[in-house]
Amino acid sequence: MTGRLVIEDVRPRTPSCRRAAKAVVGEALRVTAVVFKDGHDTLAARVLLCPDGKDDAEEVVDMTSLGNDEWEAVVVPRRIGPHSVVVQGWTARTRYSETPDPDTAPDLTSSDPQPLWVDRERALFGAWYELFPRSFGGFSGVSGRVPALAAMGFDVLYLPPIHPIGVTARKGPNNTLAARPGDPGSPWAIGSVEGGHTAIHPDLGTVEDFAGLVEDLKAHGMEIALDYALQCSPDHPWVTEHPEWFHHRPDGSIACAENPPKIYQDIYPINFWPPSEESRIELWEACEEIVEYWIGLGVRIFRVDNPHTKPMAFWEWLIASVQSRHPEVLFLAEAFTRPKVMSRLAEAGFSQSYTYFTWRTAQHGPEGLRAYLEELAHGPVADYMRPNFWPNTPDILSGPLRHGPPAAFALRLVLAATMSPSYGVYSGFELYENIPASDTNEEYLNSEKYEIKHREFDRPASLAPLMSVLNQIRRRHPALQRLRSILFHDTTNPEIIAYSKRSDDGEDAVLTVVTLDPHRPQEATLHLDLDALGLPRDRAYAVVDELSGETYRWRGSEPYVRLDPVFRVAHVLDLAGGGVPTW
Repeated sequence: MTGRLVIEDVRPRTPSCRRAAKAVVGEALRVTAVVFKDGHDTLAARVLLCPDGKDDAEEVVDMTSLGNDEWEAVVVPRRIGPHSVVVQGWTARTRYSETPDPDTAPDLTSSDPQPLWVDRERALFGAWYELFPRSFGGFSGVSGRVPALAAMGFDVLYLPPIHPIGVTARKGPNNTLAARPGDPGSPWAIGSVEGGHTAIHPDLGTVEDFAGLVEDLKAHGMEIALDYALQCSPDHPWVTEHPEWFHHRPDGSIACAENPPKIYQDIYPINFWPPSEESRIELWEACEEIVEYWIGLGVRIFRVDNPHTKPMAFWEWLIASVQSRHPEVLFLAEAFTRPKVMSRLAEAGFSQSYTYFTWRTAQHGPEGLRAYLEELAHGPVADYMRPNFWPNTPDILSGPLRHGPPAAFALRLVLAATMSPSYGVYSGFELYENIPASDTNEEYLNSEKYEIKHREFDRPASLAPLMSVLNQIRRRHPALQRLRSILFHDTTNPEIIAYSKRSDDGEDAVLTVVTLDPHRPQEATLHLDLDALGLPRDRAYAVVDELSGETYRWRGSEPYVRLDPVFRVAHVLDLAGGGVPTW
């Protein structure tokens, strides 16, 4: 029954309130609730942040009334793992008495605990780089590339599947159905006579070589992310050992995988709900053993391929089971699928999610960048879904990158790196690779998924210097390591987008201004919210462009900017301390 006090609409929460909302160690987490009571007594409220299994609250914070029965407080989790959030309300003062101590109030009321999962910082903030190790001659060649990636400021090296590749129905160049002798096949066609998901392709090296790469990355302040693709080639050992784990046609043959409009003739999808309960349990546990095996070799991040083609119940079980033993392990959902399915995967426990960023190119409108970022940062989904922005992937060459000039790559890089705390690029982005397979196909021509590529990373025409600068800026500025503080500022030109971020403590502020036109110069007058930025209204102020080192002296809320795709696609402006005063 509802007591005298009503406490409801507690956030953060997931839609079901059964799965955990998300936070990160050290991240300021805003907790809100509706608290009211009959009559006209003065109320008070507080938030208790409680690690699961602990009797005492980790943090107790008084809430502030926002009016209209709405209350808020900010808590800061200090350890990873499961927590719960409880809001308490009580009568602070009546006409006849005062109750200064909430624990002695006769009407202290507590909300139902809201589950909260607290991750390590990498779940929120990091720069990812994806490469195919076979294009570098295996793990030893990748190790040779690690110092350059670390110097560019990347935190995570993501490898597509490193397992043996099937021969049956192997794909040839550009996804052709007939492979030629020597064609390496798609790494996602996992499994051969040499082994399955816990085996390493012999051309890449040994287990010891892999462990050496993990250590090399660690020595350079990076970590590895491994692809977790639950599917099999027709040659995978599971096909003969456990045929009941696959979908069969009426004639008894096994059906290949489909993810409309794509057909994967070289892959068998797994049936995660086989006929018998015993078989299902055995399958699920085998899938969990794969994760445990790679955790044993030092992997703490898994990029999950096509999770939306597997049951939600499986992910809820798997992620909770793994994180109960390894709370530091993170899962990135590669799910370019329908919005509700994408958000449900996040609710199921995925630490991060690929997003629709690559297709959001305009500023305004329901499909624009501004509306999408406001949804991710301020909408209900912000409580449990963390974005990871990728301008490109091996599957996707989209938007202005298709046949695009260098400026297209530069502006998309700046947007990804400054809008989202986590972002990533696929190898070749820095070299402006821009040729699509066709006018209607989003994949690359001569895709690395089906062939080995050799690139000249040291050539002068490269975006690597900008990557390095942006990643240095991201590390210097706590404001860019958060998502929920993003605020958009109006501009007089829809081809120029402006947005700011502040750090949790308010001490750091960054204003980013980017052109969305990679072909022509654009100019605009900005309409800044000076109060939100901490900038003065009554005097001039100076801001420093972190990309160029230049200082600009502005006055008022309407500064003028001009961006030229040949020379400058963006300003990343340091506003720390309310701008540098100038008299």
